[in-house]
Amino acid sequence: MSDPGAASRWRERTRWARGAAAPVRVFVRTESASAGLLAIAIVAALIWASVDVASYDKLWGTDLSIRLGNLTIRRDLRTWVNNGLMTFFFLVVGLEARREIDLGELRDRRRFLLPLVVGLLGMLLPALIYLAVTAGHAGSNGWGTAISTDTALAMGVLALVGRGFPDQMRAFLLTVFVVDDIAALVVIAAAYSEHVDVMPALVALAALVALVGVQLAGFAQAPVLAVLGVIMWAALMVSGIDPVVAGLAVGLSAAAYTPARGELEQATGLFRLFREQPTPELARSASAGLRGALSPNARLQHRYHPWTSYVIVPLFGLANAGIHIDGAFLTHAYTAPVTLGVLLAYVFGKPVGIVGGTWLVGRLTHGRVRPAVGWASVLGGGTIAGIGFTVSLLIATLALHGTQLADVKLGVLSAALVSALLTAGVLRATALLSPVRKARALLGDEAGLIDLVDPVDPERDHIRGPADASVTLVEYGDFECPYCGRAEPAVREVLADADIRFVWRHLPLPDVHPRAELAAEAAEAAAAQGQFWAMHDLLLRRQHALRLNDLLAYADKLGLDRERFRDDLNRSAYAARVAQDVESADLSGVAGTPTFFVNGQRHYGAYDPESLTTAVRVARARARIAPAVEA
Repeated sequence: MSDPGAASRWRERTRWARGAAAPVRVFVRTESASAGLLAIAIVAALIWASVDVASYDKLWGTDLSIRLGNLTIRRDLRTWVNNGLMTFFFLVVGLEARREIDLGELRDRRRFLLPLVVGLLGMLLPALIYLAVTAGHAGSNGWGTAISTDTALAMGVLALVGRGFPDQMRAFLLTVFVVDDIAALVVIAAAYSEHVDVMPALVALAALVALVGVQLAGFAQAPVLAVLGVIMWAALMVSGIDPVVAGLAVGLSAAAYTPARGELEQATGLFRLFREQPTPELARSASAGLRGALSPNARLQHRYHPWTSYVIVPLFGLANAGIHIDGAFLTHAYTAPVTLGVLLAYVFGKPVGIVGGTWLVGRLTHGRVRPAVGWASVLGGGTIAGIGFTVSLLIATLALHGTQLADVKLGVLSAALVSALLTAGVLRATALLSPVRKARALLGDEAGLIDLVDPVDPERDHIRGPADASVTLVEYGDFECPYCGRAEPAVREVLADADIRFVWRHLPLPDVHPRAELAAEAAEAAAAQGQFWAMHDLLLRRQHALRLNDLLAYADKLGLDRERFRDDLNRSAYAARVAQDVESADLSGVAGTPTFFVNGQRHYGAYDPESLTTAVRVARARARIAPAVEA
């Protein structure tokens, strides 16, 4: 029987005094995992409405009201889900957009042009197709239902039918989908809001100005953002503007940053004080210190992203996907202009918009701005973008009613099915290419952002393997870290490949591993006598015994000059050399040990042999593409 905890153990790391932001892949993984629940909710709504549409409509039409003095907000249950709970969905969208701007791919502002143009064209073309198909027919005002991709559902389907697509494709798509969601929300606010009451709208604007103000003043703490967000939401609800805008505004205002080393070391100290004297006062102090070390963005993401993915979005699906399906309905719906408009907009408009937008940006910039993936990944991204649901139905409930609303729902669900099949077809066709052509089609020839700030230096770094290897694997490690010890067999298995060189850099974590720094200096002292790798291997095998006497015994075992070795440790002769590695880790945003970089790009997955081998294989394919392109 397999161990269900094995995969998670290969992902564990000892945290260092500089936490990095959660990568794009964490966001994608949560969205993909929640897609199953959303699919179940959609099926449940369809079955429920087909069996007993009266009870379905009665439940979601139940009136609920909030009264504060003379102010009363009264809406049905479906509206509370759509305009209330979905505010948190757009909060998470805003948080991810801000994280990408501050710490992700969009921190290089030149890379913002591509997802911006692709995202907007991927919305404009479907809207035009919908308008062309529905021209002269009722329901043409529902063009907004055809513009937005459902990130959770698309990523979930991609995980099932697109296993051969590279992770870089998912990262590219997520930046496009973030633009898509933000633009869709602007459409909701501008085109699908009711008559606007000026005074509440001004209150909402004042709350937005206050959000920006506290951000600039450095007071953007979660409670402050929450209070201003609630004020903005209530004011927008009363004004007639869709209040989900408030969630996006709060998310975009929450800065993302990596914690300062001093803050995390202070948090560690507060926890130790609590450990020595467990009082309520010190418990509060330690808790506040730990929370304060993280950015508002990270705290809000951690708190709300699981709720939106696993509860709110599936609940939205259950509340809105229900339509009464029978033969007569299907016969009518598949000939209705709104159904055909949505279907063609998603199945044809989305791929053409995304592929065309990518081509256009490359053409206008003379190839200077390109995606970090190949044409097959861009095409597969375009087809999978034809899966819409959440924002589509949110707009549909604002723009359409009765039979037209049911027709659009069927069109959206049908488009999702066709888009999934097209994506699988793209991958199947790509698999028929030769290995080099397939790698180029999936990965492209555009170099990704280099995360390793301090490049490998053969004169200074400790290198194992051929100097001319096409792949370089860099590990930041701590000799006392149990996870580094667990990763060592995986690294050795990967090093069986003759075309890889391995670099070890020190990252001792003295606040959690008190003997790690001395062990790192011992490795450098051994290096001075030509025995770095022998000492490296020995230290990782004997992590439980790293005291001075143990280190001296290892020196004897390796035949080192004992007195010279002892003197080097007593004088901390190599402390500066270890500190150089620590500084390079700091510059590269390393969060803990072990942390790996493959050809300069950070490896964000597990460090089991299979995951590392896959990362190496992708890096080698990229390295082989570049010379072929230059030739």
